[in-house]
Amino acid sequence: MSYPPNSNVPTAALVKALSVTELLVLHAEIGEELRERGIVRSANNPTGDLAEYLFCTAFGWRQAAKSERGYDATGSDGTRYQIKGRRVHRRNKSRQLSAIRDINGGYFDFLAGVLFDDGFKVLKAALIPIKIVIERSTFIAHTNSNKFVLRDDIWNSIDVCDVTAEVTGAMPR
Repeated sequence: MSYPPNSNVPTAALVKALSVTELLVLHAEIGEELRERGIVRSANNPTGDLAEYLFCTAFGWRQAAKSERGYDATGSDGTRYQIKGRRVHRRNKSRQLSAIRDINGGYFDFLAGVLFDDGFKVLKAALIPIKIVIERSTFIAHTNSNKFVLRDDIWNSIDVCDVTAEVTGAMPR
């Protein structure tokens, strides 16, 4: 990829030429532009917000308020979804999703999980019933939460729906 478009200079070379301060400013400006475009809702790492945006766009779900406890979106039929994303990259191949709090609290019906590659391309996405999430997660006492790893065999589980094509198709240009 090159920037500006149609430039002969690769983006990586342009980025390497920037100072640390310039890189941090660029990072902040990119975050602001993503917020203005409605892709992210926070100033955090964009992975989770991007996952929420893609699932809600793909399926027409209504995003919950940022302060809503235990779920991120609701389908038109009232089904509640906890949405998690993980960027698998060259420095960290882990597929562990962020903490799931109060997993037995009945806050969500399905976990909507997506794996991204280094460049935020969708690798795999699935809708996973809460029953499977509970069975396959591990309680971590010191964080008072459950750990769930989005392994390849999840897609082979009965009742898990592979939605990779739908989530991929929701990625804006």
